Amino acid sequence: MLEAISATRAWSRRQLLLFAVFLFAGVSHFVVPNAFQRIVPSWIPEPRLMVYISGVAELAGAVGLLVPSLRVYAGYGLIALLIAVFPANVYMLQLARESNASAAYQLVLWMRLPMQPLLIWLVWQAAVRPNRNH
Repeated sequence: MLEAISATRAWSRRQLLLFAVFLFAGVSHFVVPNAFQRIVPSWIPEPRLMVYISGVAELAGAVGLLVPSLRVYAGYGLIALLIAVFPANVYMLQLARESNASAAYQLVLWMRLPMQPLLIWLVWQAAVRPNRNH
């Protein structure tokens, strides 16, 4: 796989930024799993397992963004992941509101919600769109 990565053209800034974002997020799932487990909605079974699965998916997607032959698949996978984890962001806000968290913290969580569609768009632009034949 290293040959595939090193043989590629220079990566775009967007691809490198997304690689860093998903690498950091994926590693975080294993470094502080309890923080992620707390925001898994109660209707999802096996929260710890889901945290680890989503961490692996983020790491695989991050690496896939840098490998041209995997980039489109990584892009679609990351988009699916971002959609799948959106309920955790909503649940996190719900928990903050129920526990009377500070207004500043709640504002940050409200602002985080539109970040998911923005990330989806960025992944689409970096991984899927460049490879489409027009």
